[in-house]
Amino acid sequence: MKKDIEPVDLSKIKTISIKNREHKTKVKDFMDVEKLSGDFMTFFEGLPDILKAKDLKEFVNAVIKAKKNNKPIVLACGDAVIKVGLSSILIKLMKEGFISAIAMQGAGAIHDAEIALIGETSEDVAVSIKDGSFGMAEETGNFLNEAIIAGAKENMGMGEAIGKKMVEEKLPFNEYSLLANAYELDIPATIHVAIGTDTIHMHPKVSGEALGKTSHLDFRKFASCVKEISGGGVIINIASAVILPEVFLKALSVTRNIYGVEDFTACNFDMIMHYRPTENVVKRPTQSGGKGYNIIGHLEIMIPLFAKALLEKARI
Repeated sequence: MKKDIEPVDLSKIKTISIKNREHKTKVKDFMDVEKLSGDFMTFFEGLPDILKAKDLKEFVNAVIKAKKNNKPIVLACGDAVIKVGLSSILIKLMKEGFISAIAMQGAGAIHDAEIALIGETSEDVAVSIKDGSFGMAEETGNFLNEAIIAGAKENMGMGEAIGKKMVEEKLPFNEYSLLANAYELDIPATIHVAIGTDTIHMHPKVSGEALGKTSHLDFRKFASCVKEISGGGVIINIASAVILPEVFLKALSVTRNIYGVEDFTACNFDMIMHYRPTENVVKRPTQSGGKGYNIIGHLEIMIPLFAKALLEKARI
């Protein structure tokens, strides 16, 4: 026979007053709609003081504070930054002193170089992979491999070597190049490659020896930049899901082993949440001091918003 179950008697519940309960959402933190018709900073400061809007406002303040205190602001950016048209914004931040060093993976250097060469980049892989022409651009492979080989001979890092060649050859679209502008502004630019991941590794002129030498030198240079963020500096990762978060974690371990690096602000911007940026940039490095932020949203919207807030607030 089926056993009857006696329903719980809810009349015995002990209630509490809503006034005595802790709350995460409060009217004082709501956005004031009147601020929608004000200037940009009125709008930005009027964003809800809740979740990611609160984080973005806090992070903008942290970057401004770092600049005022002459602490470095190190940017690690994936190639998506270039492909969604954000190079000019980052160059503006470099010129305004809001980027002290820039790190990229190999694909970032490729897209940056193609922009400098012809003002266009990002081929249709679905089409070119069908006949084996994917990644076989002659000019891209020639220019970058020649720069890397020359850099290795001069004991130069990959980022500096590419930027130097861009400037010396006066490429037609250098004004949009992160590496060319970094070279001219004397801002450290480092490239961190994984052999076999980049199209120029398939090119007839590629030199594994030169790739390894220049990229390893750049790792050591990047570690020197990471060393300086201790005590109020900033590390920003934009749209690198694997390589640059791993490179940062290793560079941080090196610098903590030798010097001790603590108390900095870390932020990851990306379109979706990834494991490595969250753990290797935002959480693990700041667990013993500092603060980390994860700001998720379309880069072509979030980075201009961040940059506009940064530049406007810095002028107040």
